[in-house]
Amino acid sequence: MKIQILGLEGKKEGEIETPIFDEPCREDLIQKSVEVEKKMQPYAPFYLAGKQASASGVIRHGRRKWKTACGRGISRVPRKIFWRRGTQFYWQGATVSGTKGGRRAHPPRILSMLNDKKINKKEKRKAFLSALALTASAEDIKKKYTSLEDKKIETKFPIVIDSKILNLKTKDFLKNLKIILNNLSDIAIQEKCIRPGKGKHRGRKYKKSAGLLFVVGGKENKKVNLIEIKKVPQLRISDLASNGARLTAYTEEAVKELDNKFFKKEDKIKEKK
Repeated sequence: MKIQILGLEGKKEGEIETPIFDEPCREDLIQKSVEVEKKMQPYAPFYLAGKQASASGVIRHGRRKWKTACGRGISRVPRKIFWRRGTQFYWQGATVSGTKGGRRAHPPRILSMLNDKKINKKEKRKAFLSALALTASAEDIKKKYTSLEDKKIETKFPIVIDSKILNLKTKDFLKNLKIILNNLSDIAIQEKCIRPGKGKHRGRKYKKSAGLLFVVGGKENKKVNLIEIKKVPQLRISDLASNGARLTAYTEEAVKELDNKFFKKEDKIKEKK
């Protein structure tokens, strides 16, 4: 597949031939890979929380034994002893969840948060190429963004831009990017707004749109706040096609690295054989 390379003003400056966008789309494999990539930060209380009694005495829950509440007309809750006078005790309920300073009733457990799903290497490779092919399809991108349903997309996909754009200052970089993307620039720039409802009181006051994903080579660098920039070694399937095809642009160097990652190594292995 021959792909056109766009210059800084959005005009064709050259071509590059690569098969990385030719893979037939397998949405089932993409979905499977996204599930495997999902991660959750494990959290749980300290395993001894609520069991470290500060007062002296031994908690006992026996029947008809010394230092128990049996026969005293009180609930047989585990207790810690603060002081005693002969067989008379001053104690307080402890350890169990219904008492002051006790442990939690059903605390979250780390094992329930660990993702142990797996995927085969060949399936993952096919899913990655399918995700790249999705980003090169104008029809699939229209399905993802409802605001594009009635619009005619003038930009040709996949969007591959000359690496010289990374040498520009942020102001000029965004200006040239808007020229290249034409009527897609409204979706490309991230929008930040205050979240409606009670969520704003729960540590998530603002919400932000995903915006454009700009894929650059492993040795290329650029920092811009209004779009997401990822290097090829850090790129994941969920970045490209989580819940539909994402609007994505590539530098010329990034396309060469992806081509080398998926196809050139295989050719070298065949030559050795």
